[in-house]
Amino acid sequence: MVPRSAFFLGIGASVNATSFPDQYLYAQGVSDIFQNGAQVAYGSAGGSIFPSLGSDVNVSPNAQMGYFRHFDGSDWLWGAKFSYNYLDAESTNELVRVPQYGSFTSANSDTFTGNVVLRSYETRIKHQMALMPFIGRSFDRSFFYAGAGPSLAQAETNLNGMIGFAAINDVHENITGTPANFSSTQWALGGAATFGATYFFTSEWFVDASYTYTVTNTRNATFSGYFASSSDGYDDTGIISGNYSGAFHTQEFKISLNRAF
Repeated sequence: MVPRSAFFLGIGASVNATSFPDQYLYAQGVSDIFQNGAQVAYGSAGGSIFPSLGSDVNVSPNAQMGYFRHFDGSDWLWGAKFSYNYLDAESTNELVRVPQYGSFTSANSDTFTGNVVLRSYETRIKHQMALMPFIGRSFDRSFFYAGAGPSLAQAETNLNGMIGFAAINDVHENITGTPANFSSTQWALGGAATFGATYFFTSEWFVDASYTYTVTNTRNATFSGYFASSSDGYDDTGIISGNYSGAFHTQEFKISLNRAF
């Protein structure tokens, strides 16, 4: 019943469990302070944090295509399949505080502490693809297989409502003024491993059930924005900037209906 060789196409659904490890966020600010149009001080501060993100479990559609062929005179086979999963998994950390330590130079120079506060730190993985060569063993109506290969995933991160605060002379000041938003979308390389089994209803139609574990590399992005604020007769202008990074781990339990050609 299992063909000696075939191309195949399939569509199905999967249950996915996605985690977001190795998250890192660094933020810094530099500013010039003016009074009545004259510069009276210069300040800078920076710091980092490792945001904690929970996992996401969801159901998503997916598709696959591939080819397999038996070794001559054997029930063992080789092949490869390309899979696509519209994963759309996400996680959010609310009210993230990035500790800051810095100094300012003026007639009364000093050091200070503070925080860069985010209303939310969001990251998600949307599209996920993998190309996996595999080896398998066939029986009358089925074959079992295992394989591994490279993966590619589209990642998006949003830094929402970012404000820089400083505690100077026991007064907590909003240095950066209006909250800022930053966003980036990137493609992250990785690797995937899978094992699964098929069952052929006919020589042309079969169902494929599989488990796939995918790990992306740690992708990095930067952000930068201009700010201006006024308080107690002083005007602050400057730049808030930094970088952030993270990875994705996905476990996928998939079932699909396939047509062999």
